[in-house]
Amino acid sequence: MSSVLDCTAVPAAAPTRTAPGWQHRYARGVVLLDLFLAGVAGLAAPLMRFGDGHGSGHAGRYLLGTVLFPVLWVVAAAASRGYEERFLGAGSEEYRRVFNAAVRYGAVVASVAFGFGLAIPRGYVVVSFPLATVLALTGRAAARRALRAARRRGRCSHRVLLVGTERSISELVRQVRRDVEAGFIVVGACLDRSTGAEIDGVPVLGSSRTIIESLRACRADTVAITAWSILSQTQMRQLAWQLEGSDVDVLVAPAITDIAGPRIHIRPVAGLPLLHVEQPEFTGGRRLLKGGFDRLVAASALLLLSPVLLAIALAVRLTSPGPAFFRQVRIGKGGAEFEMLKFRSMRADAEAQLAALQQANENADGLLFKIRNDPRITPVGAWLRRFSVDELPQLVNIVRGEMSLVGPRPPLPAEVSQYADDVSRRLLVQPGLTGLWQVSGRSDLSWDESVRLDLDYVENWSPALDLLILWKTFAAVVARRGAY
Repeated sequence: MSSVLDCTAVPAAAPTRTAPGWQHRYARGVVLLDLFLAGVAGLAAPLMRFGDGHGSGHAGRYLLGTVLFPVLWVVAAAASRGYEERFLGAGSEEYRRVFNAAVRYGAVVASVAFGFGLAIPRGYVVVSFPLATVLALTGRAAARRALRAARRRGRCSHRVLLVGTERSISELVRQVRRDVEAGFIVVGACLDRSTGAEIDGVPVLGSSRTIIESLRACRADTVAITAWSILSQTQMRQLAWQLEGSDVDVLVAPAITDIAGPRIHIRPVAGLPLLHVEQPEFTGGRRLLKGGFDRLVAASALLLLSPVLLAIALAVRLTSPGPAFFRQVRIGKGGAEFEMLKFRSMRADAEAQLAALQQANENADGLLFKIRNDPRITPVGAWLRRFSVDELPQLVNIVRGEMSLVGPRPPLPAEVSQYADDVSRRLLVQPGLTGLWQVSGRSDLSWDESVRLDLDYVENWSPALDLLILWKTFAAVVARRGAY
């Protein structure tokens, strides 16, 4: 049977260029933002270094450096492919490329200065490069927040046509709808065997023989081939050829899920691009580094915040009868029990009243117990919970090595006793003071969603992910999302 994707068939004309205009505007905006922020860093460096006027004799040289610095910064970022649209707005790759560009830019400047004997003040370089790096990373994060806000309003999203089996399309539709901020809107589907005109509200526009026509019909800028695709390797290659020059992105969803990019690499075998999936890292040097970093940060925070912690403890004791701290047995790495510390935010007899409140549990789909207006919470406790201040005593658990700064939510023994085998993988790493669950909604999450996020972290942990979660935690606490 002939197909527009067969090698012997006459190929259908590719759709006209359909890349969304917002994508190009966003990329140009990021370039201008980098140029501005690097200019701020280039101007601030001589002012900070020579604000006392001692550098006035070299004003011309510093003026030239201030003008050239932001331009060369943007050139360095472009050379590191930091403005490619596929990296912008999602994932850690964008931040990694910005950081690599800064390092390479600094190395080139140092090499050129040494090779040609240029007298570039070291103080100027020491101030400008770190400042520009911090500003650039902060600017990218701010741009992402604006992009996510626009996507929540239904703007700045890719229109996606899915190709595959009915089951795989249905699963991918649910995953995409679960994360609106990812920026994908499914507008159509192509499959050979369908039980109806729609799949989860997505119209079925055609089959594997009419992908090009379907792209035109729904004005999609992205075609995503699902895990159990109906297309052969030859057909996928033909499809990619037909879409050349159209700005339509081709995405292929692997059969494996919940595994992030750093663990996946392309390995060519016998001319085939096979996915090599690295094993998750539970031990080794990076884990030791994480433990040392966690304890150092926790100990420093305890020292700096000791007056605040003392004031909170006094406020808890003076406003309601009972101890300042709430101690509860939780399960840590490998199933080991430990006593987790929190500031007491409920009445002292809260545990005894739990059974009477079970019917009001808003997380009836799982093992968590959460209600928005818990009558056991004290007035001071409500404030502590609103800003997550009640969690600060867990810094002691981190110093003891029982917890991490970032990790899965520390579960109760009753929860662990009901874990399925896959959920038990949460116990392969230390629980955290914060984690993906903290920055993704906290108490607003369902049990299944909480488990999925914890397992995502276990499978894809990296130092960069930890830093990103810590950064997002601050925003989540300030916004008080899911805090009750």
